[in-house]
Amino acid sequence: MRKLSRFAVLLLLGLCLIGSVAVAVTFGPAHISPYQVWVSFAQHVGVASLFDMDPLPPLRDAVVWQLRFPRVLVAACVGAGLAVCGVVMQTLTRNPLADPYVLGLSSGASLGAVSVIVLNVSVFLPFAAFFGAVAALVGVLFLAGLLGQLTPTRMVLAGLAVSQLAAAATSFIIFWSADGDSYREVLSWLMGSLGSTTWHNVLIAGIAVILFGVPLCFTGNVLDAFTFGDDSAHALGVHPVRWRWLLLIAVALLTGALVSVSGAIGFVGLIIPHVVRMVTGTSHRFLLPVSACVGAIFLIWADVLARTIFEPREIPVGIVTALIGAPLFGVILWKTRGAHS
Repeated sequence: MRKLSRFAVLLLLGLCLIGSVAVAVTFGPAHISPYQVWVSFAQHVGVASLFDMDPLPPLRDAVVWQLRFPRVLVAACVGAGLAVCGVVMQTLTRNPLADPYVLGLSSGASLGAVSVIVLNVSVFLPFAAFFGAVAALVGVLFLAGLLGQLTPTRMVLAGLAVSQLAAAATSFIIFWSADGDSYREVLSWLMGSLGSTTWHNVLIAGIAVILFGVPLCFTGNVLDAFTFGDDSAHALGVHPVRWRWLLLIAVALLTGALVSVSGAIGFVGLIIPHVVRMVTGTSHRFLLPVSACVGAIFLIWADVLARTIFEPREIPVGIVTALIGAPLFGVILWKTRGAHS
Protein backbone atom coordinates (compact mmCIF):
# COMPACT_ATOMS: atom_id res chain seq x y z
CA MET A 1 0.00 0.00 0.00
CA ARG A 2 1.50 3.33 -1.05
CA LYS A 3 2.37 5.98 1.50
CA LEU A 4 -0.30 8.36 0.17
CA SER A 5 -3.07 5.77 0.41
CA ARG A 6 -1.87 4.76 3.89
CA PHE A 7 -2.02 8.39 4.98
CA ALA A 8 -5.53 8.65 3.54
CA VAL A 9 -6.64 5.56 5.49
CA LEU A 10 -5.19 6.92 8.74
CA LEU A 11 -6.78 10.32 8.11
CA LEU A 12 -10.16 8.70 7.46
CA LEU A 13 -9.88 6.58 10.61
CA GLY A 14 -8.89 9.65 12.61
CA LEU A 15 -11.98 11.50 11.39
CA CYS A 16 -14.14 8.46 12.18
CA LEU A 17 -12.68 8.38 15.68
CA ILE A 18 -13.41 12.06 16.29
CA GLY A 19 -16.92 11.59 14.91
CA SER A 20 -17.47 8.52 17.09
CA VAL A 21 -16.48 10.46 20.21
CA ALA A 22 -18.85 13.31 19.34
CA VAL A 23 -21.81 11.08 18.44
CA ALA A 24 -21.34 8.53 21.25
CA VAL A 25 -21.76 11.28 23.84
CA THR A 26 -25.33 11.83 22.63
CA PHE A 27 -26.43 8.29 23.58
CA GLY A 28 -27.99 7.63 26.97
CA PRO A 29 -31.19 7.95 29.01
CA ALA A 30 -31.12 11.77 28.82
CA HIS A 31 -31.50 13.00 25.24
CA ILE A 32 -28.51 15.11 24.19
CA SER A 33 -28.17 16.60 20.71
CA PRO A 34 -24.84 16.91 18.84
CA TYR A 35 -25.18 20.69 19.07
CA GLN A 36 -25.47 20.51 22.86
CA VAL A 37 -22.33 18.37 22.95
CA TRP A 38 -20.53 21.06 20.95
CA VAL A 39 -21.86 23.81 23.23
CA SER A 40 -20.68 21.98 26.35
CA PHE A 41 -17.27 21.34 24.85
CA ALA A 42 -16.87 24.95 23.71
CA GLN A 43 -18.04 26.17 27.08
CA HIS A 44 -15.41 24.19 28.98
CA VAL A 45 -12.49 24.91 26.65
CA GLY A 46 -13.28 28.62 26.71
CA VAL A 47 -14.34 29.28 23.11
CA ALA A 48 -18.13 29.52 23.55
CA SER A 49 -18.00 33.33 23.54
CA LEU A 50 -16.35 33.29 20.11
CA PHE A 51 -19.43 31.60 18.66
CA ASP A 52 -21.94 33.58 20.75
CA MET A 53 -23.35 30.42 22.38
CA ASP A 54 -25.80 30.35 25.23
CA PRO A 55 -24.58 28.05 28.04
CA LEU A 56 -26.38 24.78 28.69
CA PRO A 57 -28.47 24.31 31.84
CA PRO A 58 -26.17 23.08 34.65
CA LEU A 59 -27.78 19.63 34.87
CA ARG A 60 -27.56 18.96 31.14
CA ASP A 61 -24.02 20.29 31.01
CA ALA A 62 -23.06 17.96 33.88
CA VAL A 63 -24.49 14.98 31.99
CA VAL A 64 -22.36 15.81 28.96
CA TRP A 65 -19.14 16.98 30.58
CA GLN A 66 -18.96 15.07 33.86
CA LEU A 67 -20.58 11.76 32.88
CA ARG A 68 -20.43 11.02 29.17
CA PHE A 69 -17.35 12.79 27.85
CA PRO A 70 -14.95 11.12 30.33
CA ARG A 71 -16.52 7.73 29.66
CA VAL A 72 -16.19 8.00 25.89
CA LEU A 73 -12.62 9.32 26.07
CA VAL A 74 -11.52 6.53 28.42
CA ALA A 75 -13.15 3.97 26.10
CA ALA A 76 -11.14 5.42 23.20
CA CYS A 77 -7.87 5.34 25.15
CA VAL A 78 -8.42 1.82 26.49
CA GLY A 79 -9.48 0.45 23.11
CA ALA A 80 -6.50 1.99 21.33
CA GLY A 81 -4.01 0.92 23.99
CA LEU A 82 -5.22 -2.68 24.27
CA ALA A 83 -5.22 -3.09 20.49
CA VAL A 84 -1.62 -1.86 20.23
CA CYS A 85 -0.54 -4.10 23.12
CA GLY A 86 -2.23 -7.04 21.43
CA VAL A 87 -0.23 -6.49 18.23
CA VAL A 88 3.03 -6.29 20.18
CA MET A 89 2.33 -9.40 22.29
CA GLN A 90 1.26 -11.51 19.32
CA THR A 91 4.51 -10.61 17.57
CA LEU A 92 6.84 -11.01 20.55
CA THR A 93 5.40 -14.39 21.55
CA ARG A 94 4.79 -15.48 17.94
CA ASN A 95 1.42 -16.68 19.20
CA PRO A 96 -1.79 -15.62 17.38
CA LEU A 97 -3.78 -16.30 20.56
CA ALA A 98 -1.75 -13.83 22.64
CA ASP A 99 -3.35 -10.68 24.00
CA PRO A 100 -2.25 -7.97 26.47
CA TYR A 101 -3.25 -10.22 29.37
CA VAL A 102 -1.16 -13.25 28.33
CA LEU A 103 1.49 -12.47 30.96
CA GLY A 104 -1.00 -12.52 33.81
CA LEU A 105 -1.39 -8.74 33.88
CA SER A 106 -5.18 -8.77 34.16
CA SER A 107 -5.11 -11.36 36.94
CA GLY A 108 -2.55 -9.33 38.87
CA ALA A 109 -4.58 -6.17 38.37
CA SER A 110 -7.74 -7.99 39.45
CA LEU A 111 -6.06 -9.18 42.63
CA GLY A 112 -5.02 -5.64 43.51
CA ALA A 113 -8.41 -4.16 42.66
CA VAL A 114 -10.44 -6.77 44.52
CA SER A 115 -8.23 -6.37 47.58
CA VAL A 116 -9.00 -2.66 47.96
CA ILE A 117 -12.69 -3.09 47.10
CA VAL A 118 -13.29 -5.59 49.90
CA LEU A 119 -11.35 -3.32 52.25
CA ASN A 120 -13.75 -0.47 51.35
CA VAL A 121 -10.95 1.77 50.10
CA SER A 122 -11.98 1.89 46.45
CA VAL A 123 -10.42 5.33 46.12
CA PHE A 124 -7.09 3.50 45.75
CA LEU A 125 -8.45 1.06 43.14
CA PRO A 126 -6.55 2.44 40.09
CA PHE A 127 -3.26 2.40 41.99
CA ALA A 128 -3.84 -1.09 43.42
CA ALA A 129 -4.79 -2.49 40.01
CA PHE A 130 -1.78 -0.88 38.35
CA PHE A 131 0.71 -2.16 40.89
CA GLY A 132 -0.95 -5.59 40.81
CA ALA A 133 -0.35 -5.75 37.06
CA VAL A 134 3.27 -4.65 37.45
CA ALA A 135 3.81 -7.22 40.22
CA ALA A 136 2.43 -9.92 37.92
CA LEU A 137 4.90 -8.92 35.21
CA VAL A 138 7.79 -9.03 37.69
CA GLY A 139 6.67 -12.50 38.77
CA VAL A 140 6.44 -13.71 35.17
CA LEU A 141 9.87 -12.40 34.20
CA PHE A 142 11.42 -13.81 37.38
CA LEU A 143 9.86 -17.23 36.82
CA ALA A 144 10.75 -17.27 33.12
CA GLY A 145 14.31 -16.27 34.01
CA LEU A 146 14.60 -19.16 36.44
CA LEU A 147 13.69 -21.52 33.61
CA GLY A 148 16.57 -20.23 31.49
CA GLN A 149 16.82 -17.78 28.63
CA LEU A 150 13.82 -15.49 28.19
CA THR A 151 12.00 -17.06 25.22
CA PRO A 152 8.42 -16.57 23.94
CA THR A 153 7.37 -20.06 25.06
CA ARG A 154 8.78 -19.64 28.56
CA MET A 155 7.12 -16.24 28.92
CA VAL A 156 3.73 -17.67 27.98
CA LEU A 157 4.12 -20.61 30.36
CA ALA A 158 5.26 -18.36 33.20
CA GLY A 159 2.38 -16.00 32.46
CA LEU A 160 -0.09 -18.87 32.67
CA ALA A 161 1.31 -19.93 36.07
CA VAL A 162 1.24 -16.41 37.51
CA SER A 163 -2.22 -15.80 36.08
CA GLN A 164 -3.65 -18.92 37.70
CA LEU A 165 -2.02 -18.10 41.03
CA ALA A 166 -3.38 -14.53 41.04
CA ALA A 167 -6.82 -15.74 39.91
CA ALA A 168 -6.90 -18.27 42.76
CA ALA A 169 -5.96 -15.57 45.28
CA THR A 170 -8.65 -13.27 43.86
CA SER A 171 -11.28 -16.01 44.10
CA PHE A 172 -10.29 -16.72 47.71
CA ILE A 173 -10.62 -13.04 48.67
CA ILE A 174 -14.04 -12.82 47.01
CA PHE A 175 -15.22 -16.03 48.68
CA TRP A 176 -13.93 -15.00 52.10
CA SER A 177 -14.65 -11.28 52.25
CA ALA A 178 -16.92 -9.93 49.52
CA ASP A 179 -20.60 -9.39 50.26
CA GLY A 180 -23.43 -7.02 49.36
CA ASP A 181 -22.32 -3.88 47.53
CA SER A 182 -18.65 -4.88 47.49
CA TYR A 183 -19.51 -8.15 45.72
CA ARG A 184 -21.44 -6.27 43.04
CA GLU A 185 -18.58 -3.78 42.60
CA VAL A 186 -16.06 -6.61 42.35
CA LEU A 187 -18.16 -8.43 39.75
CA SER A 188 -18.60 -5.29 37.69
CA TRP A 189 -14.86 -4.56 37.73
CA LEU A 190 -13.87 -8.11 36.82
CA MET A 191 -16.19 -8.02 33.81
CA GLY A 192 -14.81 -4.68 32.65
CA SER A 193 -16.89 -1.57 33.16
CA LEU A 194 -16.64 2.15 32.37
CA GLY A 195 -19.68 3.09 34.44
CA SER A 196 -17.86 5.11 37.12
CA THR A 197 -15.37 6.88 34.85
CA THR A 198 -14.21 10.37 35.83
CA TRP A 199 -11.81 12.94 34.41
CA HIS A 200 -9.21 11.52 36.79
CA ASN A 201 -9.48 8.23 34.87
CA VAL A 202 -9.16 10.12 31.59
CA LEU A 203 -5.91 11.62 32.88
CA ILE A 204 -4.50 8.20 33.83
CA ALA A 205 -5.48 6.53 30.56
CA GLY A 206 -4.46 9.50 28.42
CA ILE A 207 -1.02 9.85 29.99
CA ALA A 208 -0.44 6.09 29.67
CA VAL A 209 -1.35 6.13 25.97
CA ILE A 210 0.88 9.15 25.31
CA LEU A 211 3.87 7.82 27.29
CA PHE A 212 3.72 4.18 26.15
CA GLY A 213 1.10 3.68 23.44
CA VAL A 214 2.38 6.33 21.02
CA PRO A 215 6.03 5.17 21.24
CA LEU A 216 4.89 1.57 20.70
CA CYS A 217 3.19 2.69 17.48
CA PHE A 218 6.62 3.74 16.19
CA THR A 219 8.26 0.35 16.79
CA GLY A 220 7.01 -1.11 13.52
CA ASN A 221 10.48 -1.78 12.10
CA VAL A 222 11.55 -3.56 15.29
CA LEU A 223 8.44 -5.76 15.35
CA ASP A 224 8.87 -6.56 11.64
CA ALA A 225 12.35 -7.84 12.53
CA PHE A 226 10.88 -10.04 15.29
CA THR A 227 8.38 -11.67 12.94
CA PHE A 228 10.68 -14.54 11.94
CA GLY A 229 12.43 -15.02 15.27
CA ASP A 230 15.37 -13.74 17.25
CA ASP A 231 18.04 -14.85 14.76
CA SER A 232 16.37 -12.93 11.96
CA ALA A 233 15.97 -9.88 14.20
CA HIS A 234 19.66 -9.99 15.12
CA ALA A 235 20.62 -10.30 11.46
CA LEU A 236 18.60 -7.15 10.74
CA GLY A 237 20.47 -5.18 13.40
CA VAL A 238 17.91 -5.48 16.21
CA HIS A 239 19.15 -6.61 19.62
CA PRO A 240 16.40 -9.15 20.47
CA VAL A 241 16.91 -9.42 24.24
CA ARG A 242 17.13 -5.67 24.84
CA TRP A 243 14.15 -4.86 22.65
CA ARG A 244 12.05 -7.69 24.08
CA TRP A 245 12.58 -6.33 27.59
CA LEU A 246 11.79 -2.77 26.55
CA LEU A 247 8.64 -3.77 24.67
CA LEU A 248 7.41 -6.06 27.45
CA ILE A 249 7.88 -3.37 30.08
CA ALA A 250 6.08 -0.79 27.91
CA VAL A 251 3.18 -3.20 27.26
CA ALA A 252 2.95 -4.07 30.96
CA LEU A 253 2.90 -0.46 32.12
CA LEU A 254 0.38 0.55 29.46
CA THR A 255 -1.89 -2.45 30.11
CA GLY A 256 -1.66 -1.98 33.87
CA ALA A 257 -2.66 1.66 33.61
CA LEU A 258 -5.58 0.92 31.26
CA VAL A 259 -6.88 -2.03 33.25
CA SER A 260 -6.72 0.08 36.41
CA VAL A 261 -9.40 2.43 35.05
CA SER A 262 -11.57 0.03 33.07
CA GLY A 263 -11.28 -3.43 34.56
CA ALA A 264 -10.32 -6.46 32.51
CA ILE A 265 -12.06 -5.85 29.17
CA GLY A 266 -11.45 -8.90 27.03
CA PHE A 267 -11.12 -9.62 23.31
CA VAL A 268 -10.10 -6.10 22.22
CA GLY A 269 -6.38 -6.87 22.22
CA LEU A 270 -7.00 -10.31 20.73
CA ILE A 271 -9.51 -9.59 17.96
CA ILE A 272 -8.61 -6.13 16.64
CA PRO A 273 -5.04 -7.02 15.51
CA HIS A 274 -6.39 -10.03 13.56
CA VAL A 275 -9.15 -8.02 11.89
CA VAL A 276 -6.80 -5.19 10.92
CA ARG A 277 -4.08 -7.60 9.76
CA MET A 278 -6.52 -9.20 7.32
CA VAL A 279 -6.96 -5.79 5.65
CA THR A 280 -3.58 -4.09 5.97
CA GLY A 281 -1.19 -7.02 5.81
CA THR A 282 1.60 -7.74 8.26
CA SER A 283 3.67 -4.54 8.04
CA HIS A 284 3.73 -3.28 11.63
CA ARG A 285 4.43 0.31 10.62
CA PHE A 286 0.88 0.47 9.30
CA LEU A 287 -0.70 -2.26 11.44
CA LEU A 288 0.03 -0.54 14.77
CA PRO A 289 -1.60 2.89 14.15
CA VAL A 290 -4.55 1.38 12.29
CA SER A 291 -5.13 -1.08 15.13
CA ALA A 292 -5.06 1.79 17.62
CA CYS A 293 -7.74 3.71 15.71
CA VAL A 294 -9.93 0.67 15.09
CA GLY A 295 -9.59 -0.46 18.71
CA ALA A 296 -10.64 2.96 19.97
CA ILE A 297 -13.67 3.12 17.67
CA PHE A 298 -14.67 -0.45 18.50
CA LEU A 299 -14.64 0.05 22.27
CA ILE A 300 -16.47 3.38 22.05
CA TRP A 301 -19.40 1.73 20.29
CA ALA A 302 -19.24 -1.42 22.40
CA ASP A 303 -19.66 0.81 25.44
CA VAL A 304 -22.57 2.62 23.78
CA LEU A 305 -24.27 -0.76 23.38
CA ALA A 306 -23.46 -1.66 26.98
CA ARG A 307 -25.23 1.41 28.34
CA THR A 308 -28.17 1.59 25.93
CA ILE A 309 -29.20 -1.93 24.89
CA PHE A 310 -31.07 -2.50 28.19
CA GLU A 311 -31.66 1.17 28.97
CA PRO A 312 -31.97 2.52 31.66
CA ARG A 313 -29.94 -0.40 33.06
CA GLU A 314 -26.45 -1.00 31.72
CA ILE A 315 -24.22 -4.04 31.54
CA PRO A 316 -20.41 -4.27 31.84
CA VAL A 317 -18.77 -3.49 28.51
CA GLY A 318 -16.67 -6.64 28.84
CA ILE A 319 -19.82 -8.69 28.23
CA VAL A 320 -20.45 -6.84 24.97
CA THR A 321 -16.87 -7.23 23.73
CA ALA A 322 -17.03 -10.95 24.51
CA LEU A 323 -20.38 -11.40 22.74
CA ILE A 324 -18.97 -9.65 19.67
CA GLY A 325 -15.41 -10.90 19.89
CA ALA A 326 -15.96 -14.62 20.38
CA PRO A 327 -18.06 -15.20 17.22
CA LEU A 328 -15.81 -12.84 15.26
CA PHE A 329 -12.74 -14.77 16.33
CA GLY A 330 -14.44 -17.97 15.17
CA VAL A 331 -15.02 -16.39 11.76
CA ILE A 332 -11.38 -15.31 11.58
CA LEU A 333 -10.20 -18.82 12.43
CA TRP A 334 -12.47 -20.25 9.73
CA LYS A 335 -11.25 -17.78 7.09
CA THR A 336 -7.58 -18.44 7.92
CA ARG A 337 -7.93 -22.21 8.39
CA GLY A 338 -5.70 -22.90 5.39
CA ALA A 339 -2.88 -20.77 6.75
CA HIS A 340 -2.73 -22.70 10.05
CA SER A 341 -3.20 -26.21 8.69
